[in-house]
Amino acid sequence: MRVSSAGTQRPRRSLNCWRVSHQELEGVSPGEYWGFIVTDLRAFIQCGASEHRHRFLLITFVCFISACSSYGIRQPDPQPLSEPVAQEGYALQPGDVIRVTVWREPELDQVVLVRPDGGISFPLVGEVYVQGRSIEEVGYEISERLALYIPDPSVSVSLQQSEGNRVYVTGRVANPGVFLVNRPITIMQAISLAGGLTPFADKDGITVLRDDGETQRSIPFNYRDVQKGRALGQNIVLQPGDTLVVP
Repeated sequence: MRVSSAGTQRPRRSLNCWRVSHQELEGVSPGEYWGFIVTDLRAFIQCGASEHRHRFLLITFVCFISACSSYGIRQPDPQPLSEPVAQEGYALQPGDVIRVTVWREPELDQVVLVRPDGGISFPLVGEVYVQGRSIEEVGYEISERLALYIPDPSVSVSLQQSEGNRVYVTGRVANPGVFLVNRPITIMQAISLAGGLTPFADKDGITVLRDDGETQRSIPFNYRDVQKGRALGQNIVLQPGDTLVVP
C-alpha cells in the first residue's frame, strides 16, 4: 500500500494487468504483434499503473525484439572464401582439337586438329609442332611468326577437344580397353577405371609400356606392394599413350 499525493490510498497494481505474455508473442505475424501492443496499451491505461510505466516500456521493447527475431530478420550467412585451384598446363597430344584466333583478323580464326605426327598447319605460319606443349607455348610461337606479317598480333589458343589424352589397359582386368581421360591419372586409378583386377591376375608382374619417341621402355609395377601402402613411388602418373599390361 502507498499513499498518493491526493492523500488517498490506491492498491498496487501488478504486471498481471497486461494480458499478453512474452511467450505468446513468439511466432506471431507482424499484424498480430501490433494488435497485441494496442491491447497491451489499453490494458495499461485501464490499470492506471503510471508507476509501472518504465516496466511497460521495457516489456514492449523486449517483445518487439522477440517478434522481429521470430520473423527471420537476420544477416545472410557469410560465404566461405575459396582459393583459386592451381592446375598444370595441359600437354597437347595427337587427336586433340584446338582453336586459334587472332584479334581483328577473322580470316585467321581456325579450328585445327593435331595430326598423328604432333603437328598442325596454320595460315601464314606453316607447320607448328605442338605435341607435348601447352596451349600458351603454342600461342606464343604462332604470335612470333605472325609478327612478320601482322603488326603486334594478339593470338589466343584454346583447347576444344582433348581426344588425344588416352591410356590403354590390357590383360587380366574386368574391362580392358582404351580410356579417354581429361586429367592426370595414376596406375591404380587406371586399373580402377578398367574395373579392377581379375582373380587370376599377376599382381607382381604388372608393367607400363611407354613410348619415349624413338624407344619404348617397360616400367614395372607391383600391385601387391602399393595395395599394402608400400613403395608408393611406383604408382606413377600415366602419360598419354601409355599401355598398362596386366598378365
